[in-house]
Amino acid sequence: MVPILRRDFVNLLLRNSPRLCKSRVPFSTSLDKKPTINPTVYDFLYHSHNFSPEAAAEAASVINRIKSRKTSDLLFSFLEKNDFSSSHLERIVKYNPSFLSADLEKSVKPKIKIFQELGLSNNDIADLLAGNASIFYRSTDKSLIPALSLLRGLLGSDASVGKLLMKSGRFLINDLEKCMVPNIEFLKSRGVPMEQIIAGMHSFSRFLLQKPENVRRSAERAEEFGARAGSRLYIHAVRVIASMSDEVWERKLQAFRGLGFSDADIVSGFSKYPPAFAVSVKKMEAVKSVVLSLGKYDMASVVAYPLCFCCSIENRFRPRMQVLAALEDKMLIKKRPSLATLCSIPDVYFYERFVRPYLDEVGHLFVAKGV
Repeated sequence: MVPILRRDFVNLLLRNSPRLCKSRVPFSTSLDKKPTINPTVYDFLYHSHNFSPEAAAEAASVINRIKSRKTSDLLFSFLEKNDFSSSHLERIVKYNPSFLSADLEKSVKPKIKIFQELGLSNNDIADLLAGNASIFYRSTDKSLIPALSLLRGLLGSDASVGKLLMKSGRFLINDLEKCMVPNIEFLKSRGVPMEQIIAGMHSFSRFLLQKPENVRRSAERAEEFGARAGSRLYIHAVRVIASMSDEVWERKLQAFRGLGFSDADIVSGFSKYPPAFAVSVKKMEAVKSVVLSLGKYDMASVVAYPLCFCCSIENRFRPRMQVLAALEDKMLIKKRPSLATLCSIPDVYFYERFVRPYLDEVGHLFVAKGV
């Protein structure tokens, strides 16, 4: 009688919850077809392990049954004792609902252990695995341990490896011997120092984990556009092109031409400021509009310094241009700084040069961080 009442209660709850009706349910074949909710699974997740109604319903709509409630309860209880929150568990189950049947002793505990031995806190481990749940499906001995050993050899310490993984767990999902290692060797052959490559591992992991043939092809394209092997900006030039398909890259070039850049300007700008070419076309157009709006800078200034496209309109352009406009109105400065100077100098230097001497006039217009 109790299971029947529980089932009826769950079905009633699901029928009358507008939020649950809007839940995104994976593997649905029809927008109009309501998913069938397994009441046993829902009860286990919602009542026993504090899943939200939405997360419990979504999982219960794709799992036919729990093979062993006791086994699943031991699994979840172990993770909860190791600081996995309900939110962590929801994300893991959302990635693959069959995780409810994961082998605690053979699959889960060994992975938790190697990350603990690496020096990560339980909360860090929970964040790492919830954000990269596919790690649970990698072999501990054949995949994870070799990857950690390789990273330790590159970075020098467990602490450095842990710091890297907290920025990107992708290094444990990809086959490093097939992607990262060949990419590192190629970049070194083009004069990129190891220190810069390691910095890139932290800042743009996706690039170093791409297929080696894509990185090499992107390097060839970057060199066609003026990137010089061995230069400080070379890795950034290759990375920018590698982040786009050929079609997107061509559209980006057309956007620069539409803004007034000649082909020579594009080659010059890319060789000097490759990060500018990673900015969206919408952002480029918005920056151009703001820069030209007051008539103090022309398009030639933008062409000469395309890195201005990378600057924040609200946090850099508007407050600085308001200060300069006020100083000009009061005839306190005779000449504006170049667009390159306006964009590149840190807040503290802008403050010291253009705000501090005129606090009464413009102090209310600008707040510098670190001053």
